[in-house]
Amino acid sequence: SLFTMKLITVATCNLAQWALDFEGNFHRIAESIRQAKAKGARYRVGPELEVSGYGCEDHFLEGDTFLHCWEVIVRLLESDLTDNILCDIGMPVMHRNVRYNCRVFLLNRKVVFIRPKLALANDGNYREGRWFVAWTHRFQLHDFYLPSLISNITKQKKVPFGDGCIALTDTVLGCETCEELWTPNSPHIPLSLDGVEIISNGSGSHHQLGKLNTRLDLIKSATSKSGGIYLYANHQCCDGSRIYFDGCCLISQDGRVYGQGTQFSMNDVEVVVATLNLIDTRVYRASINSRNIQASQATTVPRVDCDFALSGPGVPSKPVQTKIHNSMEEIGFGPACWLWDYLRRSG
Repeated sequence: SLFTMKLITVATCNLAQWALDFEGNFHRIAESIRQAKAKGARYRVGPELEVSGYGCEDHFLEGDTFLHCWEVIVRLLESDLTDNILCDIGMPVMHRNVRYNCRVFLLNRKVVFIRPKLALANDGNYREGRWFVAWTHRFQLHDFYLPSLISNITKQKKVPFGDGCIALTDTVLGCETCEELWTPNSPHIPLSLDGVEIISNGSGSHHQLGKLNTRLDLIKSATSKSGGIYLYANHQCCDGSRIYFDGCCLISQDGRVYGQGTQFSMNDVEVVVATLNLIDTRVYRASINSRNIQASQATTVPRVDCDFALSGPGVPSKPVQTKIHNSMEEIGFGPACWLWDYLRRSG
């Protein structure tokens, strides 16, 4: 019933991925999915470009990088890893000879949907515009014809590709990627106004003194103004470049935090899981009349139908107090973690 408790268990993670380490990246992705399933999750989100690693730089211009990413997807689909869990995977995808930074959704050994990034990070340490193009066809879906190594396994010829969301049997799920959270007209705004209740953010966000405070404020603000469940995933490593990704995966609902991962650690895989009540978000949103007026006029976000339910039994999680290091702790932990990662990966 619409007005009874409807619990969902969802998972996010920090992963210590490494640029072009397709073998190691696969095993860390697989381990995060196994841990999520063991904790009862039916949805798992991972970091941005987790299959290839974020810092591949001009290797994103090579065809082999895309091929090896699809080979990792083959290994995920051939196993039982995607059975009864919706997996939200970050990887580069070429569509009609154009390179996009994408989220690839897998479920029950099938590809469900591919969502390209709408806003690229091109300032500071970021140069995504050198390797990728932003998807500019707002609220439009194209047919993406799967490579033969995938279609031979899934028996699918094509899947939806573009700016849409996934209509599950008990809720609607959408996503934004990293930089999109930081933009004024973030995708979570039209998504939430059109009834999308779960929004994920697979990110590649590097450490910068005090940046975590801003990141937490943006996520809590997104869910307090718009309502909804928000899952943030990140790398936690030096993946081969000059920057350190500082983890801190997070689960938030309606302005409160229900799970937070570490900002600095030696872990290769860290999974954070929470069990949340979808009815809380429905009641929260319906109680804000000014929000409802805007929602009644919202642009329709295309739905990709998916015959799968996230809800099930469980015990609701309680809100947690967010942990934020002070400046001196950040100065101590950040460079030390980068140096350790650099050392252990230098042979």
